[in-house]
Amino acid sequence: MPLSSPVKARPASAPAVENGPSNHPPTHPQSVPVMRRSSKQLTIVIKLGTSSICDEVTHEPLLSTLSMIVETCIKLRRLGHRVILVSSGAIGIGLRRLNIDKRPKRLSAAQAIAAVGQCRLIALWDELFKQLKQPIAQILLTRNDIADRTQYLNAANTFTELLDMGIIPIVNENDTLAVTEIKFGDNDTLSAITAGMVNADYLFLMTDVDCLYDKNPRSFPDAKPVEVVDDISALDVDVSSAGSSLGTGGMSTKLTAARLATSAGVTTVIAHSRHPERIFEIVAYVQTLKRESGASTPLLGTEAALLEHGFESLAIALRCATPDSAQVARSHPARHSSPPRPINMPVPLHTRFTAKPRAIRDRYFWILHGLKPHGTVVVDEGAYRALTRSDKAGLLPVGIIDVKGTFGQQECVSIAVGKRNKGEGATGYNLVCNEAGRALVNYTSVEISHIMGHHSSEIDKQLGYADSEYVAYRDNIAFFDEKSNML
Repeated sequence: MPLSSPVKARPASAPAVENGPSNHPPTHPQSVPVMRRSSKQLTIVIKLGTSSICDEVTHEPLLSTLSMIVETCIKLRRLGHRVILVSSGAIGIGLRRLNIDKRPKRLSAAQAIAAVGQCRLIALWDELFKQLKQPIAQILLTRNDIADRTQYLNAANTFTELLDMGIIPIVNENDTLAVTEIKFGDNDTLSAITAGMVNADYLFLMTDVDCLYDKNPRSFPDAKPVEVVDDISALDVDVSSAGSSLGTGGMSTKLTAARLATSAGVTTVIAHSRHPERIFEIVAYVQTLKRESGASTPLLGTEAALLEHGFESLAIALRCATPDSAQVARSHPARHSSPPRPINMPVPLHTRFTAKPRAIRDRYFWILHGLKPHGTVVVDEGAYRALTRSDKAGLLPVGIIDVKGTFGQQECVSIAVGKRNKGEGATGYNLVCNEAGRALVNYTSVEISHIMGHHSSEIDKQLGYADSEYVAYRDNIAFFDEKSNML
């Protein structure tokens, strides 16, 4: 299957100009739909990788792609939506500025090049957005910046204030300062954390293919697209393709980002960076699906959803493609009793990861994804059930069967689950789950190793003091999706 899949042409009666209806049919099948200001404001995060920003060989900026991204962001803003751009490319642009052929292996050299490139990169974005009078802001983050809860909230508040002011934040990892211990790892992960932090509606991971395939499309022409993913853990695809020589990501990092973002209730989409105009149609399509899922008059609901979100030409195209019986139903909805018809509207090729219906709460999201664990606490199955029930308890020392690593008070640890060996005199356990969740602990690793397996009333006897009866309070414990983490 080719990497690019053409978008279905709109009917001639569906004009595709920005300023209103036209008497002439559209001249290009990928024209952006007629837009008017949406009555529902959405928050949309768009992530661009290095391969979408600069050429892998010459390192020259891909101005045509960047210009289309800028136009897309501006049009989304004019529709009333809030937009955040997560942009890689500092090292690639830096290589071009310094006339260096390859990315150096030494960390300090790469960080120095990133320092040069980040200046040029944000200047390039500013120059492009300035042409359309759109102010931008630069936000550089490392994981250390959000490890503290106060700093995390400050970052979230800054995003909110910028968006309320009509400014488009441009986010990148602070490569000049980041080392392995405090790196997000790649900008796919950074974009997902950003989307969760701002409670975004959509995260678009823009890449150099149309969507996710069951096999690497570069090696297998018969690769089939994966259009909708409801359960990432059940996904059976080839993600062996790595990122570009300038970047750090690949398809596997996009799946990790999708898992993270969808857990926070963010619909995540993989789409082609050379066609950012497809974002409009994808958003219109997904919003229509959401509207249809609860609509009593589906066809009416579809048109209403399209108009509500500013996509007038798509509503016209849908109306023209609607069968006569549905036209009658529109005029006399009470007489229409046939089952709902599938949504008949153009949608470009993409992969959509559906958001979890029960999103992780903000504090729990921060514990799971904003912090780096410093060790592991292994709990037994009884403790795990107590921690995950609806009226969950805090973590008591009696339910702990092992401690791994070295950590201090109020540091983040992974929670693993083990099954105690049974039988008279039996010791030890079998690991059931490597990492079911994470927690902020009230005791150090040394202290927990002394009190594990004991009742809370015995903590003072074991340590000579008792700061708390809980090893971790319930509000400081968060769990990943159980199904995707159990072994």
